[in-house]
Formats: sequence, structure tokens, C-alpha cells
Amino acid sequence: MKLRPEQLGTHLKKGLSPVYLITGDEPLISEESSDLLRHHLQEQGFSEREVLHVDGSFSWEYLLECANALSLFAEKKIIELRLGSQKLNKKSSEILQSYLSNPAPDNILVITADKLDGNTKKSAWFKAVDKSGVIVEIWPVETEQLPNWIRQRAAQIELQLDDEAIQLLCDRIEGNLLAAKQELSKLSLLFPRQVVSADDIVDSVSDSSRYDIYGLSDAALNGQSARCCKILQVLRQDGTEPPVVLWALSKELRSLAAIQQAQNNGQSFDAVCQRERIWGKRKPLARKASQRISSKQINTALQQCAEVDKIVKGMATGDAWLLLTSISLTLSGQSLDNLLTLP
Repeated sequence: MKLRPEQLGTHLKKGLSPVYLITGDEPLISEESSDLLRHHLQEQGFSEREVLHVDGSFSWEYLLECANALSLFAEKKIIELRLGSQKLNKKSSEILQSYLSNPAPDNILVITADKLDGNTKKSAWFKAVDKSGVIVEIWPVETEQLPNWIRQRAAQIELQLDDEAIQLLCDRIEGNLLAAKQELSKLSLLFPRQVVSADDIVDSVSDSSRYDIYGLSDAALNGQSARCCKILQVLRQDGTEPPVVLWALSKELRSLAAIQQAQNNGQSFDAVCQRERIWGKRKPLARKASQRISSKQINTALQQCAEVDKIVKGMATGDAWLLLTSISLTLSGQSLDNLLTLP
């Protein structure tokens, strides 16, 4: 039987299956589904839990030994088999099928795995799980589904966000649901019993004094050259990968280029901000930045972005962080050469 994650809770109230497979590449929903299942099983008296991590040296015979072993402490046991990205060969598949053909009545087998490919879903062991138990397939939340997902999660913790705030969160988390959960939890503490705006989100990020890529973007748009250099230094020391910084800076450059082009064509500034997803207090920052730097500077910085991309992919040699510094300084209205000559 195949279920969606949101159907698992209702299904568990109807009874238990001998085996559950939770598979997918969305960590937050996978972990929450596993937690829901474990909690329900514990309420049903499954007080013992044994976790088996499958790797290249794992002995599949131990699964059968574990299932048949009598416990001195509990009558009911959860056997958690963590596959990760491991694939089953013929022998391991046969052992798992052997277990599923006659599962121990006082055991529940919980299998967790990364996203399974098409061939695995055609395998004998997968079909055996489908026949004997429950498969919870977890799919990533698509971009167009993310605003509604955030709205629903916010409602669960009694948090209200206006539409611009939701769009800003969507842009900032880039589909990272774990990050979304953390941001929503923080906002619920900062803004209880009130509607959260995009400006509130921007303020909460700046007030937290975090050195992240969003702080870097804000500093660049604010024309804070020295702060850009400081944030870049912290990001590098903290192990942030250059592609993450590159994404943030190139996104701002493309937005500024779009603003300049739109205004040259007589289009509304508000309309282009809506299209580029520039919200709240970032709108005047973007307007000033688009007036502060020329289209030629933007194009040069975008060419540097392309060079950084080649460097991180091993297609060119150079110092990616030095180029990222130059790009951020261009955004802030300062050149690297000028900064180096300052007393």
C-alpha cells in the first residue's frame, strides 16, 4: 500500500502493518514521518528499538537474528533498517523477502531510504514491502507549491504571514524545508499574535546579526563595502561554499539589470520589483543600487560571476573568493582596487 505523508497519521489509527518503508529525498518530511510512526508505535507498546545501519559491510543475516531474538526488557520491538542510498543485491533482497514472508508478530520493521529509482521500484523486495505493508513516498515540495506549504506550516504554529512575507521566505529558503521550519519557529517567537510582513522578516534577519548570504546581499545593496568584506571573511571561515555566495550575488545583479532595463523601457518600478520578487524595505535599496552602479559595471560583475562558476567547477584557475569580493564591492559601489589603496 502506498500512502502520501499526510495520510500516514490517519492510516495508523486504523491499525498497524508489519513493515513500513519511508523513502524520499526531502529530509524534513522524511524525519517527521519517521517520528510520527515511532511515536505511535511506542504508544502501542513497542518500547524497544533496534537501529540497523546498512553499509557495504552490513550482514543481512543479522536482520533475521534480530527479529528472532527474545528481549528481556520488552515484548514488542521496532527494528529500524536505515538503507540510505544503499541498493540491495540478490542475496540481501532474498533475506528481506524471507523476513516479509513470515514477519515476527511482535516486531515492526521500519525501513528508511533515500529516493528510490525506477529499477528499485520494480524489484522483488520493493513489491514484497508493497504487498505486506505500507510505503510512504516523499516528494520534494515544488516551487509553485511552496507558498501554500509555508502558509499551512505557519498556521499550525498560529503564525500569520502576509503574501509578501511568504514570497520573501520562499526566495530565501530556496526549497530548503528545514530552513523554512527554523525561520517559521523564530518568527513565531518574535511576532506572536500579529501578522508578519516582509519588512518584519528583513528586520528579524538583520537584528539577529547573522553573517549569512542574505546579510551580504543587504550590505551590498546598502553600499556597505567594509561590511561586505567582513561578512565574506566570516562566510569563508565558517565553511560556506563559494557557489552559495555566487548564487546570492548573481541574483542581485540580475535583478538590478532587470530594473535598469525596465525603467529604460518606461515600465513601472513596482511592477519590475513584483516580477523580481523584491519586497518591503529591499525595494528602496534596490532602487538606489540600480542608480548607483552602471549597466557596464553590472555586466562586468556578471562576467566575473561566470568566471567564478568555471573556477568552482574546475574549468578555470583562480581565486573564487577574491572574485566574489570584487563582485560584492561592485554591488556596493566600491571597486577592489580603490579599497586596497585606502589608508
